[in-house]
Amino acid sequence: MARTRVSFDSVGIEIAAHLYTPDTPAADGRPAAALVVGHPGTGVKEQTSGTYAQLMADRGFVTLAFDAAHQGESGGLPRGLEDPAQRIEDFKAAVSYLTTRPEVDADRIGLLGVCAGGGYSLAATGGDHRVKAVATVSTAEPARQFRFGAEGTQDPAVFQTLLDAAAQARTTAARGEDPGVLTMFPDTAEQAGALGGEHGIEGWEYYCGARGYHERSAKFLTWDSIDKMASSDVFRSVPLIGPRPVLQIIGERAVTAWMAIEAHQAATGPKELHRIPGASHVDLYDKREYIDLAVEKLDEYFTGHLNK
Repeated sequence: MARTRVSFDSVGIEIAAHLYTPDTPAADGRPAAALVVGHPGTGVKEQTSGTYAQLMADRGFVTLAFDAAHQGESGGLPRGLEDPAQRIEDFKAAVSYLTTRPEVDADRIGLLGVCAGGGYSLAATGGDHRVKAVATVSTAEPARQFRFGAEGTQDPAVFQTLLDAAAQARTTAARGEDPGVLTMFPDTAEQAGALGGEHGIEGWEYYCGARGYHERSAKFLTWDSIDKMASSDVFRSVPLIGPRPVLQIIGERAVTAWMAIEAHQAATGPKELHRIPGASHVDLYDKREYIDLAVEKLDEYFTGHLNK
């Protein structure tokens, strides 16, 4: 498997990406089936999306892991903006880029998204018929998670308070002052646990600790990301995916599973909700005993639906 640094345009923003190509060409000499791989919110292509891209390239797919606009090595100001419409556009732009690659069969392209990348990949597939199959790992819909919390039980007043802060930040910026940012993680794992239980601790360990830390993973959002999410519902496009297939892989212990279940219920074509025994939401980011099981399922799924 070879990794090449590439870039492409997404509505005027330069997107940084890694293209992974198998060491051995297909036995039939055809261009390869390809996958676009999207990262979780505040993540970067060198973290879990890169892991899945590498492992799927080892299985014979050409894969493209990219940094979302405004994040990682990609362009876009302000830094740290999470704009659902832009995130969906980034996936479509990545598909456009793959159609220009001579080693890729433009009729055999799929999307694979992790966490927030999963939610956005479903929306992108709904609106882009060039995508022949979509799969997600630890599906999350960012707007729902902010509104209702990771477990879906958050007091609605919490999101209203965030919207108050976002509104004030817009006023502050209009006056030429620095509005600051929304920091996604507290200072310690213990504080993260007090706020979000085991899920909070695991997120902190991955993004802030040795488990998965990367210097370009910003771990913050601009305040206007919040009010952009308030009017977003990326699951609205899920019924448009059919008759194309949907696979969602979730951890058996994932507190976020309710979002994948909601998307599954909305899907109109062939669909499967596949659980990895013993895994939490974040376990599927980096723990190979769980990732390997997910990749085995992904290989089977994409091989069948992309006619690899």
